[in-house]
Amino acid sequence: MDVYEAVTSRRAVRRFTDRQVPKEVLARVLSTAAWAPSASNLQPWHIYVLTGAPLAELKKRAGERLAAGDPWDEPEYQQYPTELKSPYRERRSAFGEQRYGALGIPREDIEARQRAASANWQCFGAPAALFCYIDRDLGPAQWSDVGMYLQSVMLLLRAEGLHSCTQMAWAKYHRTVGELLSPPGELILFCGMSIGFEDGTADHVRTGRAPLDETLTVVDGC
Repeated sequence: MDVYEAVTSRRAVRRFTDRQVPKEVLARVLSTAAWAPSASNLQPWHIYVLTGAPLAELKKRAGERLAAGDPWDEPEYQQYPTELKSPYRERRSAFGEQRYGALGIPREDIEARQRAASANWQCFGAPAALFCYIDRDLGPAQWSDVGMYLQSVMLLLRAEGLHSCTQMAWAKYHRTVGELLSPPGELILFCGMSIGFEDGTADHVRTGRAPLDETLTVVDGC
């Protein structure tokens, strides 16, 4: 698979089979992703990977919290601006309509939307999960570096025939994740990432992209 195919075939998969991801594949992907760029080579990512019994225990604990109606943890970072302006507001709304529309869930059915969202904390059935932390004292440039690292992981997973889904949703249960992983106190959980083989029997709708002229300006000196 060439890099163009990896980029265009990467998407957020939300239903995986229980087929195990070979440990040597995960090791190869993560050792290669470590070559992702970062300003002054800070390499600000701190990565934990869960499989098998530890991941099953995390899913169990998250499921118990959800069933009990336990409120989300106090946020450690702001995922979106309080007032999301145009065109980002419209893009987010369109994503929600497409995502839940594909599941046959109308906008007004809040309970059904919550049930669908709850699959996040079961990793959509994936047999492997990655959790990405960053030092709370670092700034926006280092958060950008973390994004480049995660993109590298996702593209390398595609090269191995695997899929993924990044999930900021896990930051809402960061205490539960921390109970299992015991990260140093100076770290913040940025996101999780479900990893596995796609369940090909599941229908999916590919989220579109904005027209290029909305996001690209070419200043041509020729």
